[in-house]
Formats: sequence, structure tokens, C-alpha cells
Amino acid sequence: MGLGAKETVPAGTNPATPPAYAQRPLRQVLAEHLAWLEQRPGGVRANLWGAALNEAHLERANLHGANLQSASLLEACLTGADLSGADLQEADLRQAVLAGADLSGADLTEALLHFALLAEANLSEAVLHRTALRGANLRETRLLEASISGADFIHAVLERAELQRAQVFSSDFSQANLEGAILYHAQLHLCRLVAIRAAQANFSFARLRTCDLRDAQLSGARFFQADLSGSCFSRALLGDCDFREARLAGTELCGAQLEGARFGDANLNAADLRGANLKGARELSAHQLAQARTDESTVLPDGRRGPYIRGSRAERPWGAR
Repeated sequence: MGLGAKETVPAGTNPATPPAYAQRPLRQVLAEHLAWLEQRPGGVRANLWGAALNEAHLERANLHGANLQSASLLEACLTGADLSGADLQEADLRQAVLAGADLSGADLTEALLHFALLAEANLSEAVLHRTALRGANLRETRLLEASISGADFIHAVLERAELQRAQVFSSDFSQANLEGAILYHAQLHLCRLVAIRAAQANFSFARLRTCDLRDAQLSGARFFQADLSGSCFSRALLGDCDFREARLAGTELCGAQLEGARFGDANLNAADLRGANLKGARELSAHQLAQARTDESTVLPDGRRGPYIRGSRAERPWGAR
């Protein structure tokens, strides 16, 4: 397969049509890139801007710091490849296999990864701005401290993925699978997580400000000391969740199922619990429930219907009266 190497796109060139390259075999490009990485004579950084690498076999290839901007890698096999620090802006990686690949620090701005296989890959500190990952498999993928903005994770699989300290803005995770995912100290703002499956996920110390989690399945999830202010959990399944010391000020929980959830020292100021089921919810105080909004459709911790009346002792869970 002939490939070109270039350092810049010539002025006046249409980016959609890469300029003529000095043709070199892919094997030579990779060998010269490895020499460049090792600072050996004859080393040249791999510059594969706009290269056609569809269905290429690049298993365990070392492309650390390579330029793959606008490259076409449809259905390419990059299992175990080193793409750390690589420039993959606008690259087309739809249905590519990147299982176990290292993409830490890579720039994936506007890259296409629909239905790509990224299981157990490392995307820590990667840039995912307007990146398309719809239907991608990111099971057990590491996204620690990743910068994510305007990304599409609809229907993606993120089971047991690690997003500690990730910065996520205005991204769509609707109907994604985040079961068992770890999001310690992650910051999510203006994100859509509608109908996600995230049982046993850990959002401890995270900030989910003004996020939409309607119809989410979050049974057993942990939100210890999380800031959920202004987010919407309407009709969400939140049974046995841990909300201890969480900030739920102004959070919408209408119709949510909260049986057995823990609320010790949580801030429920102006939280909307109309239609919510709190039967068996634990560690709620009279002060917390008085601050929240309840009505006759609310099921209180002791199983009685609301609204909550101070002094009714309805804050005590079913069976503890």
C-alpha cells in the first residue's frame, strides 16, 4: 500500500483532496516513525494526513504522536496499537477495532468512531470534542481526565468504564450502558443521559449539574457527596442508591423510584419529590423532607401517602415505626 508523507497541507489545497504524496510503503512509514521516536538517524514522524487506510492491519503498530488527521481507517484493525498523543482530528474510524489500544492524550476532535470496538482501550487525557461514538463499545475503557465536549455516545457501551475526573460538557449518552462505570470526581454539565443503564455505577464526589437523566436505570448507584443540583431524574429507577451528603438542591425527582435509598445529610432544598416512591428510604430527617416538595402522589418512607407533614414521623422507613 503506497502512502504519502507530508509536513503541511500546501496553501490553496482543498483539504478534502489530499495533495500528491511521495509514495512510500506503509511498512517503511512505520519503520521511519519508530526511528524518529527512538531518535535514530533517518527517522521521520509518520504524517498520514488524509491517508486511505481502510481495513488496514495495524495491530500493535507504534504510532505514538503520529499525524493521522483526516485519515480514513474504516474497519481498520488497530488492536493494541500505540496511538498515544496522536493527531486523529476528523479521522474516520467507523467500525475500527481498537481493543486494548493506547489513545491516551490523543486528539480525537470531530473523529468518527461509530460502532468502533474500543474495549479496554486507554483514552485517558484524550480530547473528544464533537467526537461521534454512537454505538461504540467502550467496555472497561479508561477515560481518566478526558476532555469531552459535544460528543455523541448514544447507545454506546461503557460498562465498567473509568471516567474519574473527566470533564464532560454538552454530550449525549442517551440509552448508553454505563453499568458499573466509575465517575469519581467527574464533572458533567448540560449532558443528556436519558434512559441510560447505569446500575451500580459510582458517581461519588462527581458534579452532574443541569443534566437530564430521565428514565435512567440507576439501581444501587453511588452518589456520595455528589452535586446533582438542577438535574432531572424524573421516572428514574434509583432504588438502594447512596445519596449521603449529596447536593440535590432543585433536583427533579418526579415519579422516581427511590425505595431503600440512603439520604444521610443530603441537601434536599427545593428537590421535587412529587410522585416519587420513597418507601423504605433511609436516613431522612423531618427537616430534609420539609425542605423538599411532596404532594399526595408521593409515597413517604413509612409507606404513607404525602404530602409530608412535619411531626408525622413519616420520615421513618417502613418497619421502623
